Amino acid sequence: MAPLGSRVPQRGNAFSRGMGRLFLRLMGWRVIGGPPDVPKMVLLGAPHTTNVDGVIAFAILIGLGVRASTMIKDSAFRGFGGVVLRWLGAVPVNRKSPKGIVEQTVDAFHKNEQFVLLLAPEGTRTAAPAWKRGFHHVALGAGVPIVAAAIDYDRKQVTFGTPLRPTADYEADLGQLLDFVATHSSPRHADRLSKPIAERQGRRWHGDASGKD
Repeated sequence: MAPLGSRVPQRGNAFSRGMGRLFLRLMGWRVIGGPPDVPKMVLLGAPHTTNVDGVIAFAILIGLGVRASTMIKDSAFRGFGGVVLRWLGAVPVNRKSPKGIVEQTVDAFHKNEQFVLLLAPEGTRTAAPAWKRGFHHVALGAGVPIVAAAIDYDRKQVTFGTPLRPTADYEADLGQLLDFVATHSSPRHADRLSKPIAERQGRRWHGDASGKD
């Protein structure tokens, strides 16, 4: 793994980073590149076709020492579970607020000097017809770069892309991200690939795919 830049929000210590890297080595995985040295970013993980993606992502974040956050509905933060979620980096969102989820997420970027938001743009692991646009709205509204991390089950590696500064041209920005992910990834379950990635990889899109793992 490449050393983490000093401006990236960090957590853990040498021991926890060592454990994360050991886990990846035992699983036979490696990381190509890493997050850019910036204090704020939207970090995308794709393609998402299995719950195992989350396990690998968590190990990489621990191994790198990155403090990344996700947005979760506020009702999940009650009691001890809320303490655990906050420790893991989760940020509550109020679905009943006059502000939408995108606005609340942009506010989280503005309120924090360092903030990495981790998202799966497909929104599901079951053959999504398209990527959800929320990640782009958030990055554009917060004025932060988008970084894609492509997971490759054939080579057992995760590759970080170069930061993309979002523009008003969503389709052009999306095309760059999809081209990168399609080039540097292979899914655990090809029948659950989202349509945009399946098309770029010359695979058949299975719109009715589903699964539990």
